[in-house]
Amino acid sequence: MSDQDNGSVIGGKSFTAVAINCASKAGEWIQTKLGNYASLDLKYSSHDLVTEVDKGSERLIRNLIMTHFPHHSFLGEEGVEPGPEASTKALEDVRDAEYLWIVDPIDGTTNFVHGFPFFCVSIALAHKGEVIVGVVYDPMKDELFIAEKGKGAYVHGKRMQVSGEDTLHGSLIATGLPADHQYALPLNLKGIQAIAPKVRNLRITGSAALHMAYVAAGRLSGFWEIGLNSWDLAAGALLIQESGGVVGDTLGQPYHLGVRNVVASNGLIQKELAAALQAAGAAQ
Repeated sequence: MSDQDNGSVIGGKSFTAVAINCASKAGEWIQTKLGNYASLDLKYSSHDLVTEVDKGSERLIRNLIMTHFPHHSFLGEEGVEPGPEASTKALEDVRDAEYLWIVDPIDGTTNFVHGFPFFCVSIALAHKGEVIVGVVYDPMKDELFIAEKGKGAYVHGKRMQVSGEDTLHGSLIATGLPADHQYALPLNLKGIQAIAPKVRNLRITGSAALHMAYVAAGRLSGFWEIGLNSWDLAAGALLIQESGGVVGDTLGQPYHLGVRNVVASNGLIQKELAAALQAAGAAQ
C-alpha cells in the first residue's frame, strides 16, 4: 500500500505498519491451525464459538502491539465476557482512551471451525474515540484490506471504491445470524424477511468484518446486522468510509464505537435500506 509509510506515527513507528504486521502474523498462524484446533467451547449461545486459536491469535496480536505501544489501551473480543451487556461495559471502560486498539482475532470462528473459508483478522486503532486505522486480513485468500483516516482504503495495493448501485432492487446485500437468540436474532430474521424480496439477493456468510470489507471493495452494495460489537465493526467501518460509503445505525444515526445495530452501504442505498428495516420493525 503506497500510503502506509506515511501514516500516523508515534516514536517513529507507523500505526498502520504495526496493524498490518499483527494481522498478517496472526492470519498466517490461524491458517496453520485450520482443521487442527484442540478445543471448542460455547460462549453466549450455540452460534457463539471460541477455540484456543481465537485466544492464541488475540494473545499474539496484543503482545506485538504492546511491544511497540506499551501505553496504548487494548480491547479484544476474547478478553471480554460473553453477551451484549459485558461487551457494552468493556467498551465504556476504555472508549475515552487516547489510543485504543480494537481487535477481533478471528471474525467468523464458526466458519473457521467448519473449514468454511470466510473468516478474518480485524484490527482497528481509535484515537480519542475516532477510528484512524482499520485493517482486515483474510488469510485464506491472502487479501489485506487497509484504511487510514483521510487517506483512502486499499486492497492488493489498489484503492477501493464502493459500488454504484443506486436502488435496493439492483443490490447484493449481506447480513448475519446473531449469536443473541433472545433479542438480536429475531430482529434480524424479521429484517431478512422484509429485505429479501426487495433486493437482487442476500448473502449470509458469517463474518461481519469481511462483509464490510466487501462493501468497501464494491463486491456488496450494503450490509446490516443487529447486535454486533465494536470489534466486529471498527475496522470495517473505516474501510467503507474511506472507500466513499456510509456507515450508521439502523435508526439513521452516524457510526460511532458504541453502534451495535449497523447499516453500511455504498451510500446510494443507505436511506432506502434503513427505511425498509425501520418499516418492518427490524431496526431495534
